[in-house]
Amino acid sequence: MKVRIAGAASVEEAEAIAQAMATHAEADVEVYIGDADEPAATSEADHSPIEDDLGPTDRERELIEQIEEIEQGGPEKYKEQLPEQGKHFVRDRIDLWFNPEQSSGGSQTESGDDDGFLFEDGTFAEFDADDQLPADGLITGGAEFEGRDLHFMANDYTVKRGSMAAKGVEKFLRMQQRALKTGKPVLYLMDSSGGRIDQQTGFFANREGIGKYYYNHSRLSGRVPQICVLYGPCIAGAAYTPVFADFTIMVEGMSSMAIASPRMVKMVTGEDIDLEALGGPQVHATESGSADLVARDEEHARELVANLVQYLPNNSDEDPPEIASKPPKYQPNGIDSIVPQEPNKGYDMRDVIDRVVDRDSFFELQPDYGPEIMTGFAHLDGKPVGIVANQPAERAGAIFPDAAEKAAQFVWKCDAYNIPLLYLCDTPGFMAGSQVEKDGILEQGKKMIYATSEATVPKQTVVVRKAYGAGIYAMSGPAYDPESTIALPSGEIGIMGPEAAINAVYARKLAQIDDEEERKQTEKELREEFREDIDVRRMASEVVIDEIIPPSSLREELTTRFRFYEDVEKDRPSKKHGTVL
Repeated sequence: MKVRIAGAASVEEAEAIAQAMATHAEADVEVYIGDADEPAATSEADHSPIEDDLGPTDRERELIEQIEEIEQGGPEKYKEQLPEQGKHFVRDRIDLWFNPEQSSGGSQTESGDDDGFLFEDGTFAEFDADDQLPADGLITGGAEFEGRDLHFMANDYTVKRGSMAAKGVEKFLRMQQRALKTGKPVLYLMDSSGGRIDQQTGFFANREGIGKYYYNHSRLSGRVPQICVLYGPCIAGAAYTPVFADFTIMVEGMSSMAIASPRMVKMVTGEDIDLEALGGPQVHATESGSADLVARDEEHARELVANLVQYLPNNSDEDPPEIASKPPKYQPNGIDSIVPQEPNKGYDMRDVIDRVVDRDSFFELQPDYGPEIMTGFAHLDGKPVGIVANQPAERAGAIFPDAAEKAAQFVWKCDAYNIPLLYLCDTPGFMAGSQVEKDGILEQGKKMIYATSEATVPKQTVVVRKAYGAGIYAMSGPAYDPESTIALPSGEIGIMGPEAAINAVYARKLAQIDDEEERKQTEKELREEFREDIDVRRMASEVVIDEIIPPSSLREELTTRFRFYEDVEKDRPSKKHGTVL
């Protein structure tokens, strides 16, 4: 509201008028003196609620009491067991995730306005049940985590051991379906013994039953990030959520997942095994590959996910978030000293990565599964990249089936969420032998090559040292549409290494030389001649690769090339989908 008063009025009078009118008119007021263009005084109305004699009735107080009772969870005896198992009560866990400064516990209804916990759905599920089933053992809702909104679910282990039944299933499905509409990430905080067998007719085979979880997981896959943290035994149907999720974290000493419980396994197969050996964190982190990371405890699990989400967009329509750039941990000019000239000599590829990416930004996934390939996120000049790197310190960097599968899945996820890919190649190729054939080296290698071929995000490939055999294909070599293939001066590209090549081509000729010294000298000359043929300078001369660069400039070179190609567009052929899984 604008008010103009006589030109003889004082500023004090204008201020008094502004304050009085703002109070009585309940509007913001500007008071002008005479013909002035600027107000002499302003006053904002008080828009706070007006207090009167009305207040909550017994009806509202009863509702609040009911909510508080529901929030207490299942029987007290089960809550008392949680500390012995090293884990939090579910609502304390939610506070840890979304209200970390208030994570000592307490009712959500008492939380302040700045809480990350936003709202809950289905609090009164099974309210009228004869048994004690608060919220039907499942909490779903919306929350803010590390600056972004997301959907979440959390099992209450004090209610029937976190088992799932009709109402909880319906809440779970609604949460997933809403995530499809909002395009917001989903966080699964799992602690479930599976479906309630004695109530299966209400949720098992229904069109909108527990089986619809995995249909929705499939619909959400690649649309929004799905992150799962396991806090207890997730058996049978409950075990599929973590394997459908994009990223799965297990907690040491408390979590497990398996298609059937140890008791069921013994009944079916006769095998006597405990849950830890059947499906504990080490099993899935090192042997099955179903766990991306293993946390020390509940707090560490939250820390890992907080680190993870800084590399991920909310959904597939967005670009990943950019942060302030940091210099690398070590000077890039040490790279050439790290990489041996001898192709069979081991070294740690992390020492190269630490000289390329922003300081302390490399976030490795599945470090103990297929360790001869490293996969993880990092920041390069503040922008997220996905790194696929051979690890010469493990099995000389040869690609085994587990590593190929790991790399394929990682590339697929990066492409889904618009994260550019950096390949650091130093491999003798795919491993050979009867055991790896039985383990599916061809099948898993196919998947890695397929994922690399299908990726439409910007790709940069660096031949760090050796790139032999089909290893150069899997590591996005020149034929796989990288935006650039660059090499360090230590690089070699060939069907195989010098030793193997000489043995394959010249074995008979060498065997005919009786003099041992002459034979060794001839073999050395042939090997050096072959190495000249596969040296990256020959490859650059033939324009097979784009450039050879000084190792000390690798970070700068990659930063420039990723920035230049960040808007590149690539089209896949028109088709329903590929046939490689």
